Amino acid sequence: MVAGLNRTDDVLRIRDHVFASRLFVGTGKYASHEQTAAALEASGTDCVTVALRRVDLNPAKAEKNLLDVIDAERYTILPNTAGCYTEDDALRTARLARELGLGDLVKLEVIADEQTLLPDTGATISATRTLAAEGFTVLAYTNDDPVAARALEEAGAAAVMPLGAPIGSGLGILNPTNIRIILDRAKVPIVVDAGVGTASHVAAAMELGVDAVLLNTGIALAQDPVRMARAMKHACLAGREAFLAGRMAGRMVHAPASPSSPVQGRFTS
Repeated sequence: MVAGLNRTDDVLRIRDHVFASRLFVGTGKYASHEQTAAALEASGTDCVTVALRRVDLNPAKAEKNLLDVIDAERYTILPNTAGCYTEDDALRTARLARELGLGDLVKLEVIADEQTLLPDTGATISATRTLAAEGFTVLAYTNDDPVAARALEEAGAAAVMPLGAPIGSGLGILNPTNIRIILDRAKVPIVVDAGVGTASHVAAAMELGVDAVLLNTGIALAQDPVRMARAMKHACLAGREAFLAGRMAGRMVHAPASPSSPVQGRFTS
């Protein structure tokens, strides 16, 4: 355990922000605003991420936008810079979120590749440094690269968000070894972000000891998003409990002279 960071706390603390749920949920790709609201409810989350570049903020429009249907009294809104392919665009979007009154929290994404949506690490580090200096609480999305994670922390990130797999792939945690290395070295919370496709992926991430998981597509594109949201909630809780419990050591064969059932008092002929 790194000095100054207790990963066994009952609540998750990211600077001045405290979260009871360790499942952060996105709001894209749902069939309707009503389905979005129902999935958020079922997930048990208290932190909801919103891509500002995909929200129509035109006040003249009669229909509700996404921010209108998210209860800001209940959920912490985590604006993100999804869809930004340059550092300047990401900085502009983060500042707009603060101007809209969404606070200092921001999930920072600077995308390098349109097909894989993998991050531009250099631009993300530079943008993190700028936003941190401006007083933002930056949660920085990055590759599952321990060197990049450390650089983001040194640049001022309040939390580092390594991907489990490429965004929207649903492939799960492809490189648990790197995630463990990141965890061992980090002095800030680590939130697995991207690539989570089903409940077992959430449980696997939490069993590694990560502080939280952020997901969107795995719920939104499920055949029954609300039921999947509920499954993700329970998987997050189960994985966290398993991490805190401490699993048994793995072994190839049953240890000799260590029966799983007591022999004392057993009938023998």
